[in-house]
Amino acid sequence: MSAPPESPTPILSPSPPPEPDGSETAASVPRTPWVTVGWVALLIILCYFPVLQRLVVQWSSDEDMGHGFFVPVIAGYIVWQNRARLLALEWKTTPVGLVVILWSALQLMVGILGAELFLQRTALIECLAGIVLYVGGWTVLKALAFPLVLLVFMVPLPAVIYNQITFPLQLFASAVAEMMLSLMGIPVLREGNVLELASQKLSVVEACSGIRSLLSLSFLSLVYGHFFEKITPVRWLLFLGTIPIAILANSARVTITGVLSEVNPEFARGFFHSLEGWVIFMVALALLAIFHKTLMWIFRGRARKEAHA
Repeated sequence: MSAPPESPTPILSPSPPPEPDGSETAASVPRTPWVTVGWVALLIILCYFPVLQRLVVQWSSDEDMGHGFFVPVIAGYIVWQNRARLLALEWKTTPVGLVVILWSALQLMVGILGAELFLQRTALIECLAGIVLYVGGWTVLKALAFPLVLLVFMVPLPAVIYNQITFPLQLFASAVAEMMLSLMGIPVLREGNVLELASQKLSVVEACSGIRSLLSLSFLSLVYGHFFEKITPVRWLLFLGTIPIAILANSARVTITGVLSEVNPEFARGFFHSLEGWVIFMVALALLAIFHKTLMWIFRGRARKEAHA
């Protein structure tokens, strides 16, 4: 009598690993202390509300500071983008930050008593830096150095420095325009920053000095370098390159205005003049991008030579 066939031994397959429920991942990522951030932001707004109010008014009325609206937004976006890395740092209370906060408060009072807007507005940035230093320490302050530096571009230059910069720019733009118009056969006589043409007089005023495009282009070059470039020397060269690009672009704008005014004097004022400024600014942005590509070509060529050496 034969034995009954043995039943096949079941093969046990390893059980699949449990699905992650997200608790471990959530625990590994530091949580943002929104309540603390909200209270600190509210206190800063309350303390600096008159300063912020006047600053916003100047942004909306002064064409040289039209980019001011974008500065805190972009700086805040950069902080938000790096929030995980910032929260992962070692936060350490540093008493020096309290000294910086007290100094900014003293500077704010001196600025209010002396009616000095620049002192009042820069006190806000110093206060933010002091809070970061006091709460997070030097490591966190170093990580937030770039967005804090960007905030400087939302503060208008003091009148003394502004006048010292704009007047030489006015003279330079007038001299370049005189030379270019003469080369094109257009009769022109320059007296300081005034160009005497056959049709009319063109005065290169402060608004046409190029300071507007210089400030805006410098800010954009820093933001552009931060998002699209990782090599530090290239970032610095991009920032420094905005100075000649903005100055030469504005000189070209004055020259084009002189040429167009010979065709129709209305082209030198109003809508056409503003449109011309926007076109020249976009050309300056394109030149900045071309300058970046040129720098990358030079640095990559140097890197290849060093690799083959």
